[in-house]
Parts: sequence; structure tokens; C-alpha cells
Amino acid sequence: MPNVDSVVAIYDTHEQAEQAIKELQQAGVDMKSLSIAAKDMHTDEHVVGYYNTGDRMKYWGKIGAFWGGFWGLLFGSALFAIPGIGPILVAGPLVAWIVAGLEGAVVVGGVSALGAGLVSIGIPKDSVVNYETAVKTDKFLLVVHGTSDAVATAKNIIQGTTHSSYTVHGETVHA
Repeated sequence: MPNVDSVVAIYDTHEQAEQAIKELQQAGVDMKSLSIAAKDMHTDEHVVGYYNTGDRMKYWGKIGAFWGGFWGLLFGSALFAIPGIGPILVAGPLVAWIVAGLEGAVVVGGVSALGAGLVSIGIPKDSVVNYETAVKTDKFLLVVHGTSDAVATAKNIIQGTTHSSYTVHGETVHA
């Protein structure tokens, strides 16, 4: 059975995160292995809304075009109101990991539902706390989770993007 690893990158802006996802897609990274999470940023001046059309979630608001593109590209989407973090938008398999954490009541002491979802795929709790802080401070969290080879490919692409930081997690850390 192949090792399953993750690479988690933090981006300061939605433009940086969007560019990274485009580069990952162009390089052939499986979009089913990719997740993004960010705080639902809006102001009182902007109408914010969510609705579901078939199997796709629609969003409008300050950065509605950004999220609208992900709902069609990534698999799974949700809005979670997480105590201590606030409302976050999530697209990709991270949605299922969070739901599983909530349904299984495995919210680990000191981490949120977002953190429980990340812990469930083997990301260390100390790293999860950093990722929760990044989302709390309006940064974008990009997660690619898959085989060691797939994650190594994604890491090489992420290295060339404008990011705040990235970390590879798993049994095998690639140079």
C-alpha cells in the first residue's frame, strides 16, 4: 500500500492561492486530492450569500468569483461556522474530513473542527494550530493529500508559487 502524505501551503491572498491551484491543475495534479479553506471575508457593504444548485454550491460576496471557480473545479464544498475561527468556506476533500470529525465527535482538545479534519489525515496537532491561526488571520490554506509521489509533485509546484509557507507531512518527507 502506498504511503499517503500531505503538503499544506499558506497563501496571503486569494490571487496567490488561485494561481497555485491553476499551476497544480496545469501540471496534472488530481483535483480530487486538493482542498482549500479560508475565512468567509465580507463587509457590511457587500451582500454575501450561499445557495445550492444541484451538486454545486454558489457563493456571492466580496470574493465571490474566486470561490465560484473553486466550486466547479474542486469536489465538495461547505460553509462551516467554527467557534474561535468564525465562518469558513471549504472546498475539496477537507469538507468530508471535517464532517467525519464532527460526526465522530473526534474534535481533539485544543483544535477546532477544521483542526480535527486535518489531524484525521495525519497532520500533527502542533502544525494544525498554526494552520488554524492562518485561517483565523484571513489567509488561505491549500492542502494536497495523496500518495508520496503525488504530494512530491505538488510540493515542487507549490515551491515555485508565491506562498507564506508550506510543509510536507507524512511518513516519507521528500527532499
